[in-house]
Amino acid sequence: MTLKRIIVGGWRNFVRSGLISFATVLIMTVTLSIIGGLIFLSAILTNTLTVIQDKVDVNVYFVTTAPESEILEVKTLLETLPEVRLVTYTSREDALTMFREKHAADDLTLQALNQLGDNPLGATLAIKAKDPAQYEGIVKFLSNSEESEATGVLIDRINYYQNKSVIDRLTGAIAVTEKVGVFVVILFAFASIIIAFSTIRLAIYSARDEITVMRLVGASNMYIRGPFIVAGIISGILAALVALALFYPVAYYAGQTLSVWLGGFNIFNYYVTHFVLLFSTLVLSGIVLGAIASYVAVRRYLHI
Repeated sequence: MTLKRIIVGGWRNFVRSGLISFATVLIMTVTLSIIGGLIFLSAILTNTLTVIQDKVDVNVYFVTTAPESEILEVKTLLETLPEVRLVTYTSREDALTMFREKHAADDLTLQALNQLGDNPLGATLAIKAKDPAQYEGIVKFLSNSEESEATGVLIDRINYYQNKSVIDRLTGAIAVTEKVGVFVVILFAFASIIIAFSTIRLAIYSARDEITVMRLVGASNMYIRGPFIVAGIISGILAALVALALFYPVAYYAGQTLSVWLGGFNIFNYYVTHFVLLFSTLVLSGIVLGAIASYVAVRRYLHI
């Protein structure tokens, strides 16, 4: 019965506060919109890093005399490594075909190639790691496995060191993005509590006389705090719903106009497919922010 009274009292406080409740919902909507924006930003950055990561690989170039069977053995061996995500084999013939297609408009290069009379290109293995930081370990593994008793040196060269600066920058970018993301989330969460707290305490201050009377008649601390906490939770839930509604047209417009600039990432598709995640995150954040801000405001300013 007490719980029901607290909930009813919280709703009455929310409705009775009127303009203050509206201001609280408005400020919390901005706060939750920022949190939602960080979710979208995180998805965009993750997609961008994934696209860049997919373009970075290590190519192993084999000598022209390397038997295909031994190259495929190396490929199989690489695929057993837990660090390796994908290994793509390109034969000598395929490499020559791609070279001709790439230089189709360069007659001088094609003439020089035809004069050789033989395929000067060796087979290659393109290695993609699960994590850019793991390429160095894969290259060391290959360096220890370079020698073959039957054919001498199988591997002509590995382009890891040519790509090392790009790989290092990518690894650093991923690490920095993760750290900055966590810092920004904590910063905005803290700012959100402060802003919501400042607004909610206005409602509490306006009801100070009522609270004084309740204390004089022996009302418990929880009975006094409860309605304000419930009102804060209501504000948080309404703010979350408003923020979700605002994200719909914004995500729809951004999905149509920014998809090309974001490497094919469609923000609206992300909004639709991850709606449950967005809904639960924003509603839960609204509930937590409203409850904490209300609790702290009552505790600090009314000395309950």
